[in-house]
Amino acid sequence: MEKSTVTTKPRRSVSLSIPAAEKCRAVLSVWTEKRKPAAVCRDLGVKWTVLMHWQNRALEGMMQALEPRRNLEQGVALSPRMQLLLEHREKDLLARSAGRLESRLSTRLAAIAAKPGKGNPKTTDGTNTRQKE
Repeated sequence: MEKSTVTTKPRRSVSLSIPAAEKCRAVLSVWTEKRKPAAVCRDLGVKWTVLMHWQNRALEGMMQALEPRRNLEQGVALSPRMQLLLEHREKDLLARSAGRLESRLSTRLAAIAAKPGKGNPKTTDGTNTRQKE
């Protein structure tokens, strides 16, 4: 049997082939709540994380464009107030995700504890092997 000598080119990212104007329309349609993020992702064929990256870059670009030039020369892209708001939002998101994880974990542990048999090892005479206090 002869091996084929056809080589395949590496696939380019879908987001690289989408023009900037289309990305801008997609982000603005989500921000103005004309379309849901899932619909935008489905129509453009991109992942949700890619759309979130576009939104973050658009926000950063907008903040830089609206910042006075003297602050940009100093290297400050966000005002202290905006930086504080972003930090609070990040902490809030981390706390919420940790709370959901803890909730799921406690629910799972409760379900495991409620199952008879595996949670309570028994001896051959049917009594618990744990000592009573």
